Formats: sequence, structure tokens, C-alpha cells
Amino acid sequence: MYALTNKDKSISRNDLKIEISFDEKSRILTISDNGIGMTKDELDANLGTIAHSGSLEFKENQQETNDKKSKSEIDIIGQFGVGFYSAFMVADKVKVVTKAYNSKDAYVWSSNGVEGYNIEDATRDSYGTDVILHIRKSTDDVDFDQYLSQYSLKSLIKKYSDYVRYPICMDITEHLPKEKPQDAQQDAEVEYEEVTTNEVINSMKPIWQRSKSSVKEEEYNEFFRTQFHEYSDPEHVISLHAEGSLNYDVLLFIPSNAPQDLYSKDFQRGLALYSSSVLIMDKCADLLPECFGFVKGVVDSPDLNLNISREMLQQDRQLTAIARKIEKKIKTELLKIRDNEREKYEKIYKNFGHSFKFSIYSSYGMQAELLSDLLLFYSAKEKKLISLDEYVDNLATDQNDIYFATGDSYEKLSAAPSVKTVLAKDVDVLLCQDTVDEFCLTALHQYKEKEIKNVSSEDVDLETQEEKDKAKKIDEKNEDLFKTMCKSLGEHVTKVVSSSVLSGVPAAVSSEGAISLSMEKYLSSVPGNEDAPKASHVLELNPKHAIFKVLQKAHEDGDKTKVKDYSYILYCQALMAEGLDIPDATKYNKLVCKLMN
Repeated sequence: MYALTNKDKSISRNDLKIEISFDEKSRILTISDNGIGMTKDELDANLGTIAHSGSLEFKENQQETNDKKSKSEIDIIGQFGVGFYSAFMVADKVKVVTKAYNSKDAYVWSSNGVEGYNIEDATRDSYGTDVILHIRKSTDDVDFDQYLSQYSLKSLIKKYSDYVRYPICMDITEHLPKEKPQDAQQDAEVEYEEVTTNEVINSMKPIWQRSKSSVKEEEYNEFFRTQFHEYSDPEHVISLHAEGSLNYDVLLFIPSNAPQDLYSKDFQRGLALYSSSVLIMDKCADLLPECFGFVKGVVDSPDLNLNISREMLQQDRQLTAIARKIEKKIKTELLKIRDNEREKYEKIYKNFGHSFKFSIYSSYGMQAELLSDLLLFYSAKEKKLISLDEYVDNLATDQNDIYFATGDSYEKLSAAPSVKTVLAKDVDVLLCQDTVDEFCLTALHQYKEKEIKNVSSEDVDLETQEEKDKAKKIDEKNEDLFKTMCKSLGEHVTKVVSSSVLSGVPAAVSSEGAISLSMEKYLSSVPGNEDAPKASHVLELNPKHAIFKVLQKAHEDGDKTKVKDYSYILYCQALMAEGLDIPDATKYNKLVCKLMN
């Protein structure tokens, strides 16, 4: 900063560095730099008041200048006065020894954080600043010893300051094997010695600030595995750079595997938030919507308003603007993969598609616009996963609705009478075997002005007017039979009707009302939910099937017992065909045995 404002070319950025050292016995941690240091007045002004910030004052002054070069090269993070006093959280005494550039005098500022501070004359060989922390003793609750550990200090630097543009150096001591003498025996015991070298701990090169074309795939993979403790390479990398009223760099990764706790309440989503390459938050949840919570990555912006309170940071309008851009970018990238790399997208969808569907359901359809394009379902006709766009593009002639069926497996669903009935009309059915599918599609309600309907519901309308008229005549002709059957089944069904579209099976069960058959099945399977609401069952009969004639004959003969028994058997068979439990298995078995005797 001094070199920029004073046009002093004798200070080179390449020479600037930060040195970390510690003395475990004396419990002293020292952070030194070879910057421009401070005068006595600057010490008093910058460290004398916790709320005062010389760095903030400097930044405000720069905003008033017209020197564009100065603006672009200056990075100020937070408020120095506030950050400095956090040192007393780990130290019971702090000293600051400093010598200003082009000054002969050095000064020491000291305080215990309780009884004010003192500024006295001191000695320092060269200009710069030393911050000397007298680390507190560890307690049962807090481990302060970690700030006097080579391993812990390296980890902290790598985590929070790995991408600071200046080198952060520290003496690293290692136990290395001594070189064997030339005349030593092959089986001679290896001797070790302590070797201390001064190493640069931080990498200083943020990978996210580089264009995607300049970064090798291996570099992204290594960063992903190291930064996020992953064992496998990412499935996809997304890079985003913005310049203008808001400047930021974003690097996102779609993992190749879903975390085990992704769908648990303990899962924490969020992106690592940096400001000018310094880590501010490990996981900023406000940068990611829940539906994309599986995405990992970093966001770096020098324009964020940083405060001592992270809650205040999370309300920042700039953060909200970045989050909206990230959401849009993820959606765009996923659609691009879906259209150009289908196999890759299906793998991503297998891992994370549940998040899309659950978000639509849990938001009561509010997330439909964002996520409905990303959904995939198994097509009964095409025998593969298709999008809702692809379903709509291949609608059968005069088809006005989108049809789906839910169950345990594609094989069982394909054999279900309700699905076969729709397929017989050359109409595709989306087969859904994920528990959340029906809740998602019900919340979605429609797609591109096409109603989404469950094939097991009574409002499926695939009959021609001629078929409807024919079914109406059959219902009128057999009204007394249907009433008798409905009465014999009691509370199990709301009505018995004929179906002009059933084929191959004597009967099927559909539902009317808000609760479908598959939703009833799911609700009843939830432990402790014995009183779960039931669907209103409708027993549909196939008038073209031979068994229908048997029912008509028994009714005409006045054989009420046979009509009652056959009604129960048909109802149970229809339930089993849909994968539902029957009311009384013992009763059903007895009736089947009676029929076989």
C-alpha cells in the first residue's frame, strides 16, 4: 500500500512475506512481516480502539481517488482493529513490535486485553511488524496447545490462508534418515536426524481465479480431492467469473458419488466463501439452494461487506446476487449435460435426482420452474429414462395429459393392469419407483399445460365417446349386479363400474379423490401410521372377460353367495395386481380353496 501511494519503487511485492515461529516452552507464537510497519501515532490509532480500523480508513480514502491502478491492486479484508483484538481469545498477553519504513525508531505496543495498553520504545533490525502472542494454557474445554504445534499451525494456515498472495513461511522440522557411510553394511540400522528447513506453507495460487481452459483436468481433480476430502474425482466442473458492479470467481464441483448423509437432517450444504483469497466461511449455506446442496466448491469475492457477525454477512445483498447467479449457472450446466452427455447426466441424476424431486414436493411446487426440466422418469414404451420435455414431444395423437404409475419396480409396474390399459391406447406411461415420485408429480400438477395424472386414478380419460356410450349402457344394464357387488364389499369400495378399456384381466382397482392407490400404499407402510388415510377404491370390471358373464349368470340365478364370494376374490386379485395388501388373506385363501373344490 505504501509503495502504491508513495510511488516508492524500492519496495517490491516479490520481497514481501510473512514469517510464523513458535516457542512451545515459553508458549509464544510470533507472526512477523517485512512490510512498512507503523509509527507510534499509527500504533496508537490502529490498536488503541477496537472499533477503529486503519485498513478500512485506507480503503475509504482509495475509493475517493481516481487512481484506477491503485484500486485494482489493493486488497483489504475486514477491519484490522476488530480482527487484531480476537488475538486475546487465545493469548493472555499480546505485544506488537513495529518499525516504520524510512524510520530509525521502533516501538512496542503491549496489552493483556483487560487493563488498557502501553506503547514504549523498542528495537527492531528492519522495518516491518511482529505480533507476539503469549498463548494461554489449555483447559478442559479448550485446547490452546494447538497454536504451539507445527502440525496444527500448518493445517490452520492451509485452511484459512492458503491463497493469500504473499508467502507465509515457517521453519519445519522433520526426522529424516541420515545418509549411510560408504563402508556401512547393507543391514546396518538406519539413523535419523532432525532437519529444519524454512518452507512456504501456503500455495498463493487460487485455482478458481484461473480460466477453465488454462487448468488441466488433473489439477481440478487434485484440488477437489484435497479440498473436500474426497476419494474419487468429480463428475463435472463448473467455473464462473464475473466482473462489473460485482466481482467474483466461482469454482463448483458435482461429485461422482452422493455423500452418505446427503438426505439426513444432519447434512450441511454450502460453499467455501473467500474474500480476496482468504477463507471467511467454511460452508456458506446461503450460496446454494437445498436442491443443489450436493454441489461443492468455492466462491471468492473482494466486494463482500465483511462484519464481525457472520449473520450480518449472510444478509448481504451482494451474497444474494451471487447465489442467484450460481443457481442459474448450475441449472444451465445440468441441462447442457442432459442434452449433450446423456450417460453422464443419468449418472448424476441417479445420485442426486432425488434432491430435485424432493425440493419440488417440499416447496409445494414453488421450485417447479427451476427443477422440472431436470427430471427424468422411466418410459414404459421406450424402456429408458426420458425427460418431461421428451415425453411431451412424443405425445400420442389427441393426448392431453401426462400419465405416470408408481410402484416397487419397473417390472411390476409394466405388468400392472392400469399401466397395460394405458399402453394399449398407444399412450406412454412414466414408471416411477422412487418413494417421492408421486408426491413430486402431484405437487408439479402439470407441465407445459399438460395435466399430470396417475394411471390408477379414476379421472384417466382415454376412452372414445363411442366407448363411453357403450360403457354407460353396460352400467345401466348391470346396475343391480353392481349394486349387489358394491354392497357385498362394504367399506372396501365406493362403487363398482364397467371399463371399456380393460383387456386381459377380469377386473382392476382405481381410486377417486386426492389419495391414489400408491400413495395409500406408501402411507400405510410408514411405521406407527396405522391410521393412515386410505384411497377411495373403485372396482372396475372388464365386460369382455369370461368371468363377467359368470357374475351375470350367478346374479340372474339369485346366487347371492357366489356373487359375494366372486366379488371378494376379484377385488383381492385386483389389489394384488397393483401391489397392494388385501384386507383378509385368510378369507381370500378359503374362498379360492372353496372355488377349487
